[in-house]
Amino acid sequence: MAAGASEAVVTRGLTRRFGKIVAVDHLDLTVRTGELFGFLGPNGAGKSTTLRMLCGILEPSEGEGRVLGIDLIAEPERVKSAIGYMSQRFSLYDDLTVEENLTFYARVYMVPKTERDGRIGQMIRLADLVGRERQLAGQLSGGYRQRLALASALVHGPRLIFLDEPTAGIDPVSRRTFWALVRRLADQGTTILVTTHYMDEAELCDTLGFIYQGRLIAQGSPAHIKTEAFRRTVIEVDVEDLRRAGDLLSDWPAVEEVVRIGTRLRLIMADGPGLEEVRAFLAERGLTVHWLHEVEPSVEDLFVSFVDKERKLRLREQLRAL
Repeated sequence: MAAGASEAVVTRGLTRRFGKIVAVDHLDLTVRTGELFGFLGPNGAGKSTTLRMLCGILEPSEGEGRVLGIDLIAEPERVKSAIGYMSQRFSLYDDLTVEENLTFYARVYMVPKTERDGRIGQMIRLADLVGRERQLAGQLSGGYRQRLALASALVHGPRLIFLDEPTAGIDPVSRRTFWALVRRLADQGTTILVTTHYMDEAELCDTLGFIYQGRLIAQGSPAHIKTEAFRRTVIEVDVEDLRRAGDLLSDWPAVEEVVRIGTRLRLIMADGPGLEEVRAFLAERGLTVHWLHEVEPSVEDLFVSFVDKERKLRLREQLRAL
């Protein structure tokens, strides 16, 4: 399988089995050079297993793939040295300082000695760790630890980095700072593939891939997926007695999902009814609508809808097989 210069990652039929369990099921994935690619899916969907195969850590059971033009199966060690990888529990050494951790990883990645000091200084500035060079990693806050972990994965100057749920467990301000750093790297030409459960983070990606039970069920830019793949009307409504309104709308076949957001309801509609039908439905049941309007679907709307649709499809397939 050939991969062009414009493609940092290409897989065809990539599969990983653990006994009888299929963790990744014939995955066809393309990540373009220089893009920030968000890989989304519920727990157990196959995200981390996919990343471990793409990093050369886990051997595929079937299929093929290339990372930066390197064959995953034939040359996994070359893949490991060419990419950066930050797992959910990236190994920092708590009894080493910030600078010592970076020095250790520079040596692991065999950064030439003549370049080492320059790269370490660059990473300290990039991660905004200036003034903390001699602070022990174990004394850093969660946000600074994540930035040091990212700097350690970047110290050898990889053109492609994999981030596996990099902001899990850190506060919103630290998440925003971390993502500003990730966005800056992508804008400078580094290809980034990131898994996340935070939908606001997914909105920041250039391209999204939704995986469920090991299969890629949707892929494209957030705007493309919203307009071409989703094809659902999303309505927000402010109505009296939110609880009763929510219960009634949840039982209406015209509504696919109801979510309460503060003092309003967010409806994902099935095919057909629009604003006036929703207003009439509530009015007929004695509920006063203060306002309602159609809104753009969020990535969370897409995520939940795609997974729910795929779950129902799999259930129908199982019932037909009985």
